[in-house]
Amino acid sequence: MTETESQSLIYALKTATSGILRAVKDEKNIKIQLTILSAVIISGIILRITRMEWLIIILISSVVLAAEILNSAIEQTCSYIDEKHNLKYGETRLARDMAAGAVWLLAIASMVIGVIIFLPYLL
Repeated sequence: MTETESQSLIYALKTATSGILRAVKDEKNIKIQLTILSAVIISGIILRITRMEWLIIILISSVVLAAEILNSAIEQTCSYIDEKHNLKYGETRLARDMAAGAVWLLAIASMVIGVIIFLPYLL
């Protein structure tokens, strides 16, 4: 890797990290999801879930959080477009609703996965 490529990679990682931290700071839903994830992690430690179950939890949690960040980015973009072109909120509502629906679908899937993983330990 050349020095220029290395600097480019470092810059990309810094901007990506900045975006994640900004989302955690500004977005209420991400804070809620991180709180739930903390409870899931504590439960997994206490119940001594398997390595495979940890992998599944890490994967679905990462997908949900990434989708929430993308949803926030779509919301920000729609707000910018609304303001820039003097649009009403409803004119970008479909994009907003679809992005939120994608997050909701993943959140439901994560809850189902959580029940499938944790319920046998509680019975």
